[in-house]
This record gives sequence, structure tokens and C-alpha cells, in this order.
Amino acid sequence: MSAVPLRNNRLAASDIRSVTVLGATGSIGDSTMDLLRASPERYRVEALTANGNVAALAKLAKEFNARYVAIADASKLAELKAALAGTSTECGAGESAVIEAGARPADWVMAAVSGAAGLKPALAAVDRGAHVALANKECLVCAGDFFMQRAAKAGACILPADSEHNALFQALSSGNRDELVRVIITASGGPFRTWKPVDIEQATLEQALKHPNWSMGQKITIDSASMMNKGLEVIEASYLFALSPDEIDVLVHPQSIIHGMVEFSDCSVVAQLGAPDMRTPIAHCLGWPDRIKGPAAKLDLAKIGQLTFEAPDFERFPGLRLAYESLRTGKGATTVYNAANEVAVAAFIAGKIRFGAIARLVEATLEDWIKGGNQAPLTSADDAISVDHVARNRAAALLPQIALKAS
Repeated sequence: MSAVPLRNNRLAASDIRSVTVLGATGSIGDSTMDLLRASPERYRVEALTANGNVAALAKLAKEFNARYVAIADASKLAELKAALAGTSTECGAGESAVIEAGARPADWVMAAVSGAAGLKPALAAVDRGAHVALANKECLVCAGDFFMQRAAKAGACILPADSEHNALFQALSSGNRDELVRVIITASGGPFRTWKPVDIEQATLEQALKHPNWSMGQKITIDSASMMNKGLEVIEASYLFALSPDEIDVLVHPQSIIHGMVEFSDCSVVAQLGAPDMRTPIAHCLGWPDRIKGPAAKLDLAKIGQLTFEAPDFERFPGLRLAYESLRTGKGATTVYNAANEVAVAAFIAGKIRFGAIARLVEATLEDWIKGGNQAPLTSADDAISVDHVARNRAAALLPQIALKAS
């Protein structure tokens, strides 16, 4: 837990914090840039990256006078250079360039590159002891043990940017580790919270994308509908805060006002509340150890009227059960869980499988992995990426037979 910081001395008001945003054109990147835009006197942009959107990246680079930008698509270097001709911004392209962005001397780094591709750039920031706001689930789901070990060794501060983990981070400061009983991650329940399992099986893409509370990207919205996203958050919490699976509970809370709670030995439960807006946890990370003014709507509990809760239903949402099982299995199983889910979601979006088959493909891939005796401790980014690659291939091979099976 040493890489997750405790509150320390406040920054001087005159301090200017240099910032790098890995994944600047995605949804988390948009929210981060929005916050930077609101406080130009407080932050200076060191580096920005994007996957393939040259126009958006160049526009941000010019607006924030970024010192360095990198596009993950190596074929777009010439286009990027042309878009930034006449500026002083350095340009790079390809995986090595994105990793270089993480290694550049910024005080604070937003790690928001999605997928396994975000691991090495985030580690580059970790290894130089930066403050790293972590919005990339794969860094912990795929490589949690050694990622946190590397952070502790380098003296890096890992700041959770996900709303649920940021809530736990804030609530955990109310007590000591030996006083902790459990943490509680809340879940909206998504669009299928009250649906019968047989109806969830046949849910369409349009239905899965209708999240009741949050505005998010397509992949994470589908993960929320299946509660795979909550499973990934359980795994993240385990690695981030050094918790056993038995110390992590999930509670369905449809209003998405309480984002996380911590129960202590005196039976006190400390919760963090806020309107469902990702700019709130990002602002907490961006200002930490101070708090900065955020643009999210103020919380009006009287207007909301009531907050309700219910236990998660593993029959409706087997993906959540599989997350706990993969966490207990360890030795690469959580990497397999994530990789298989990504293959399954892509197949669902492409119309190759039913919604209910997402969890079945993940389960079949995990079973195949375990039966194959492939489990081994992951000790490097290359280990994690290798397991991720093998799991994706195996999930793709299992896909046809899973697609043919009824629930």
C-alpha cells in the first residue's frame, strides 16, 4: 500500500505543476483537459498522447503549448508534424514515442490510455517517481502485483482516478490499515439491473449502451451493463489498496451518488458522495494533496430525495462472480479475465455473439487457461502483455462454439 499516498504538506499557491496526459483525446482525457483549461495559471502541459486522432491531438497541443506529443499510430507521424508545423512542439509516433511521453519530466501524469497498450507508458511515469493518476484499469488488472511494487520502489504516488477507487482513497484516510474491516464499491446496476436473466441474454447493443447515470465510452458502458466493469474494479481495489477478495464488497446503488465506502473496526462506515461526474475524482487527483475547484454539479440530497441499495445478483451478472474467482486464482488469471472480456465485448459489438455470451466466453477462457497449467507469477510488463496476447487468441478460438451455445 506504500505507493498509495497519505496526505502530506500542501503545495505552495505559487507552484506550477507540469502535467502529462496519456490518452488526451479520450473521454477521461477530455475531462482532464477541461480541468486544465479552467486553471491555466496552475498547470503547464509537458506531453500529450493520442491513439490515432491527429487533428484533435494537434489542436490540444496548440491550445496548451505542449512540449511533446505522441501518436500511437506510427503511420501518422508525417501528418502530425504537418499539423504542428511552425510550433515548438516535438512530435513522436508509435509505441516507443508514447512510452517516451510517460518518461518525460512531468510532475503529474494522467494514465488514461485504454487496454494493455497503456501499461508501458504508465510504468515509464511510475519508474521516475511521478504522481500518476490511474484511469487505465489494465495497469492493475493485468499487472497489479509488480506495478504496485515498481511504484513503491520508485517512490511514485498512485492516485486513483476512477470514481469508485478515488472514493475509497478518500474514505481510507479516516482510519489505519489495521482498523479496516472492508471496503464497499458501489455499482449503479446498469440498464439491466431489474431485467430477468433470460431477457439480459437477448439484450441488444442499443439497450446495453443506455446507461442510466454515466456518460462513458462504448466499451466501458457495455462493461457496466454486464457488471464486468465492477469486476475489474474489484480486482483493481485488491491491488491498489493491498486488500484480499474477502475485504472487498460490491453494493448496487442505482442513484450513483455514493461512490465508495469503508467500514472500520468500530463499525463506523465512511462514504464519499458526489454527483456522477468523472471530473470530480480527476480534480481530486489533479489537485492532490490540495483540493481544487471542480466544475461538477453540486450535490443536492434534498432534491434527490432518497438513496437505495441492494445486493448484486450473480445470476444476472456472472461476470462479477468470475472477477472474484480470477482474483483468488491469481498468477495471470485476472489478465486473462480482462483480455477475454475485451474479445467478447468486441464480438458483441460486431454482432457475433449475444450479450449473455460475454460472460460465458470469459468463463470458458479462464477454465481453458487454468486447465492448461499456464499460471505463473507475472514479473514484468512483457509477462503481462504475453499472457494478454495468449488469452486473446484463446478467447478468439473459443468464440465460435460459445456463439452457438444457448444460455
